[in-house]
Amino acid sequence: MPELIEVESYRTAAARLVGSRITRVECADDRYLRHTVDLLALRSVLEGARLTDVGRHGKVMLLGTDRGHVLGVRFGMTGRLSVDGYEPITELRYGPSGTGDGVRRFGIGTTAGAAWVLDPRRLGSVELDPDLTVLGPDAASLRVDDLRPALRSSRALKAVLLDQQSVAGLGNLLVDESLWRAGLAPGRPAESLGAAEQVRLVRTVVRTVAQLTRRGGSHTGDLQEARDARGACPRCGAALAVDRIGGRTTIWCPGDQR
Repeated sequence: MPELIEVESYRTAAARLVGSRITRVECADDRYLRHTVDLLALRSVLEGARLTDVGRHGKVMLLGTDRGHVLGVRFGMTGRLSVDGYEPITELRYGPSGTGDGVRRFGIGTTAGAAWVLDPRRLGSVELDPDLTVLGPDAASLRVDDLRPALRSSRALKAVLLDQQSVAGLGNLLVDESLWRAGLAPGRPAESLGAAEQVRLVRTVVRTVAQLTRRGGSHTGDLQEARDARGACPRCGAALAVDRIGGRTTIWCPGDQR
């Protein structure tokens, strides 16, 4: 499932189109435009515009144009990006694969090449001029002061971290890995964290995102092999627990995470 790290790899791939002019906009299913104008209106805004930059906030890839508009692309749980046939990620660990026309949901052609969103389950979307104020701070550059308001919640700590309004970019794998590394139980009420624990959590999230980005994906965490096997904690050897928290399967170590 694409989390911040995967979307960053998509952003890097799409950056090769910066400076080119958009020649066409394609969408096989209008439902993929459920957060934006219809296809004809989108074409009138984007076709002929020049791509000025490709950014990212959380899990949203942002394509800026010289007309002042920004196209936001959300990849949902199964979305991937192909730029002129190059896919930075050819298969998501927990998602279906596929590259044929049947999974091509949205695409732009430019004078420098074409980019397509491949989404087997059609859970992503595109949006013109997305409102990023509804998203929390980006997890890659998270600060304690950014997260502290969200931690004043009685909800489970994992549920808070998965909430994109609290912090943008984290998914199931990154949250479980970060909480395991920080030694914090995912089911604890977020408001129960002390000041030192808050600092430890934020520092661990930022370091985990940076390290797993260098390794190549959200699935490259130290917990991953044991997670897949439902095995023992790589740190203490105790049996890992499997719970449902924040609507997601949660793997954690009751011996190490308090």
